[in-house]
Amino acid sequence: MRRREFIALVGRAATTSPTLWPLAAFAQQPERLALVGFLHIGAADIFVPIVSAFRKALTEAGFVEGKSVAIEFRWAEGRYERLPDLATELVSLRPVLIVAGGGQPTALAAKAATLTIPILFVGSDVTDSGLVASKPCQARSRASPTTMPPASS
Repeated sequence: MRRREFIALVGRAATTSPTLWPLAAFAQQPERLALVGFLHIGAADIFVPIVSAFRKALTEAGFVEGKSVAIEFRWAEGRYERLPDLATELVSLRPVLIVAGGGQPTALAAKAATLTIPILFVGSDVTDSGLVASKPCQARSRASPTTMPPASS
């Protein structure tokens, strides 16, 4: 009987002790979704087709929003002076990738905000703007010029 009483006592202590409760919290943590940051100079309501195409492309690549990937959008709404703060805000969220759309100012703000997070520059000539040294560097760089096809209806 003593052994059962001892086990019960240890069990009660473990469940009521404030120093042991935090350890229980580490038992099963939900898996963190891959976060993609999306930075654009424009306003969200104007670029609905672009965002739809972006989400569709992610889904086709096997990334389901809310299940395997989360997207954080930051829109400068035409105010260039907001880009550095928005880019820094995205970097603080620790995304796995930042998509910088809307041309050179957005790409430069994203590049200035991080040296470690890969950046996909959309709608910017990365060579002429000085974002990469030369076209052969694009393969080794975190810069990747691309254009998104228009969303189909």
